[in-house]
Amino acid sequence: MPYTELIAEIQRLVDEQDNPAAACPSGIEGLFALRSKAPTTLEATLYEPVICLILQGRKETWLGDRRVSFGAGESLIVSHHLPVVSRVVEASSVKPYVALIMTVDMNIIRSLYDELSEADLNAAQALSLDAGETDQELIQAMGRLFRLAGRPTEVHVLAPLVRREIHFRLLMARHGAMLRQLLRHESVASRIAKSINRIRQEFRTQISVPELARTAGMSPSTFHEHFKTFTATSPLQYQKNLRLIEARRLLSDSAHSVSGVAFDVGYESPTQFSREYSRRFGVSPRNDRAATPQTG
Repeated sequence: MPYTELIAEIQRLVDEQDNPAAACPSGIEGLFALRSKAPTTLEATLYEPVICLILQGRKETWLGDRRVSFGAGESLIVSHHLPVVSRVVEASSVKPYVALIMTVDMNIIRSLYDELSEADLNAAQALSLDAGETDQELIQAMGRLFRLAGRPTEVHVLAPLVRREIHFRLLMARHGAMLRQLLRHESVASRIAKSINRIRQEFRTQISVPELARTAGMSPSTFHEHFKTFTATSPLQYQKNLRLIEARRLLSDSAHSVSGVAFDVGYESPTQFSREYSRRFGVSPRNDRAATPQTG
């Protein structure tokens, strides 16, 4: 397998950090390593714009009813903040799931606009979450970035250059079509991204669809249709998902009561919060917190 050395290096990093359940910081800003020695259960989370490059194993991600499965040598490119459920489906102690995840910097993406031709920007199909075969050049660039860790001078001088190369290769990838659409300031992709950013900033408060439509510069009906196309959910359900994901994070801290968390994330009724939390995660908030190991 061409990634044997890189896989071994990633596993050494995970072992050093001794936190196999979480994404391990690589020492390079925005770059994380993942390893799992067993398949995982479905987990609801919010994906930010990222590339997830799998070097070993396989993962499944659902955006609404759409299932995306990708394995070794393939990558997932996410262009918008999306509520998903995902799980590792192929992993063992002998052959763990191993992946590199890098956050996508939209400022770098936009800085490449003048380097691309009009033909480069056109795409027959663009999805906000898409997987596909990863070019060897992109895999090599991700490996070079990972290997800069621990060398401060090289990180300072070379990491920005390698990150720019990676972003260019993401833009040129078949499954990077939605990133190309984001280069256009007034594209539908950019307008939906703007409305998503507003929801993320104000998820604790009530926001109406007409308000969000104005943010996107669309009529309410057109906005609702495009929003669902990108996120596989309605704007209000998207906001609810953000509240519940944040609530689950807060519940991992034993200092927060269930009702306190409900009010903190924007719910007016703890009963409604508990009902919707149970529907989303398959367990009540009280039982979920009881099952989470507490620290401190």
